[in-house]
Amino acid sequence: MGLYAWLIGRWEMDGIIHSVAAKQAIRGEIHAGWVLEGRALQDVWILPGVFYGTTLRVYDPGLDAWHILWSDPLRQYYTRQIGRARGKDILQEGTNNDGVATRWSFVDITDDSFHWLGERSTGTDTWQLEAEFFVRRAGRSKS
Repeated sequence: MGLYAWLIGRWEMDGIIHSVAAKQAIRGEIHAGWVLEGRALQDVWILPGVFYGTTLRVYDPGLDAWHILWSDPLRQYYTRQIGRARGKDILQEGTNNDGVATRWSFVDITDDSFHWLGERSTGTDTWQLEAEFFVRRAGRSKS
């Protein structure tokens, strides 16, 4: 259950949405806590003008992995992934609404910060970065 426990709390983030046309800089926040009597973790990601979504993370002891259920009712975007540790990082893999392989990664995780990467497959072993967020605990400096 500890894989995502560090995520509990309030976070601020600076992000970049990568698109074919341009890069868009954004600011947002994340709120995370245990739900369902401690059986799952829910986090809410708020990026005004981009998306408002929530993730439900439920541990599956049979898989020794986490079911990741993302919902963005603003954009009507829903996805499922499986999350596991990858060394010191966390890798979540699944598919998007169009059936394209996706991977979302938490890297450079510390008590007060992390870097999040959202990628989609563009072919065999080829990935395109769609979004990245530089996240820090709320109330902490950017340094």
